[in-house]
This record gives sequence, C-alpha cells and structure tokens, in this order.
Amino acid sequence: MLQRLNLPPKLDGMAWRYANPAGANRRHHHAELELNLVTRGTGTYLLNNLRYQIRRGDLLWLFPAQEHVLIEQTPDFQMWIVVFKRRAIKRHATDAASRSLLQKSLAADACRRLKQQDIAHFEEIFSNLSTATAEPGLLNAGLAYALLHSWKCFQSAGEVSARNIHPAVERAAHLILHNSAAHNLDDLAHRVGLSPARLSRLFKQQTGLSIVDFRNRQRMQRFLEQYDAQRQTGHAPTLLEAAFEAGFGSYPQFHRVFRQLAGCSPAEYQRRHNL
Repeated sequence: MLQRLNLPPKLDGMAWRYANPAGANRRHHHAELELNLVTRGTGTYLLNNLRYQIRRGDLLWLFPAQEHVLIEQTPDFQMWIVVFKRRAIKRHATDAASRSLLQKSLAADACRRLKQQDIAHFEEIFSNLSTATAEPGLLNAGLAYALLHSWKCFQSAGEVSARNIHPAVERAAHLILHNSAAHNLDDLAHRVGLSPARLSRLFKQQTGLSIVDFRNRQRMQRFLEQYDAQRQTGHAPTLLEAAFEAGFGSYPQFHRVFRQLAGCSPAEYQRRHNL
C-alpha cells in the first residue's frame, strides 16, 4: 500500500517519535526515504521477504520500493521515525557512498546496531528535529546532517541478522494485510500452495504470530482507522458497526481482541482518547 505522508512543501522531511499505538500497523511504503531508530522495547519488522527482530539501538533504512510493516512490538516499544524527500537527498548525497541513498531499494541488510554513544547522539538530534517544524531552514539543515551522518554511522555499525521469510508465508501475510476478513485458513493455504497445517506451523515459526493473531491485529488497526475517519466526517458509527466493517465476526470477538491488544475495553479506550 502506497502511503502518502503529505509533508509541508517547505520541508525536506520530518522527524517524530513513535510509540506502541495499541493496535496494529499496515504494510506500506512511500515516496520518501525512511529511517527508524529503536530507543526502547523490542519488535518484529517484516521488510519485503525478511524478518528482523529489533531492539534499542537498531537503525533501519526503509527505501521507497520496500514495503514494510511492524507486526509485533512490546508495550513499551518506542522509536524515532525520520523521513527525507528525494529532492533533499539529491541535493545533499553528492559522494559515491551517500549516492546509495537515491536507490529505490536496498540490496544489502537494512538494519544495523549502533554503538551506545551513537544512539544517544542521534536521539538528541532527532528530538531537536521534531520540535523545529515551524523553522523550515533550521529543520532542513538538521535533516541534511542527520541524513548523511546516520548513513555514515550505519556503514560501520554491527549487522543485525535477518531471517528469510518463506514465499508462501510472505504471500499469506500480504493477503491478510490487504483484506483481513476475506480469507480463511483453507483459502489462504490453497492460494499460497501449502497445506493448512504446514502454513499455520510455518507462519508461526517465521513471524512469531499465529495466523489468527496476525489477522486480529490487522482487524484492530482497520477498526481504529475506519472509526476515526468516519468520526471526523461527522458520522459517528457504533462500536458494533465499526467492528463489523473492520472484519470482526461478532462483538464478543471484537471486545476480546480489543482488550487483549489495547489493555482496556473499547468503551474505556473511547473515554481515554475522547472518541
């Protein structure tokens, strides 16, 4: 799924802090180059056909043609996200090493582990960038430094091993991510060319989640997205209506999954977030 970030025209990019949103993320890519720095907790990233187990200090580069999704994260998970427009990369990536940043996809490993002193340094840089959006000149200058310096540090950082995802598992995840309600296990297995038992076993081994858990996380994310979007248009759907639209089969199922992932009931979540 192509995600449009709609960054302000005067800005060469943006930085913000990401924290576990009590839901799930959708597989996506975008025109901008993305950088992630994990600062707390642990998570699991699917990047094309690779699976990365990430923790504090891991630096990931996500290029425009590379679909990615954070499929699992601990409750305390946090990271910095920094994105760079292509025009800025063209302007600043002028030597042989940095011109690699203009690629649509990264052939080498996308994740490496920074040294401890570099983690603290970049946390300070990204924090400053996140508060400079009202000063385009200052922000753009900081983004240029962050782009080149983080790429330099990435080249000398320690490698983080990635695990290859079986093509059938990658295909099944893709089908669920794009329509979490449409495919039961037998249908998924038929479409990816494995038996249901083998697909279930392989999916859990390679992603760390059962197909049911993976599907429920996508339904949860779809619920949050749809409910919020409809509310902003002036139409306030009931929780039951939004749950069915997201692919849940019943309200008890939705309530159970919501409490499991968010740590509270849907009604409590509404009150906390003024939905």
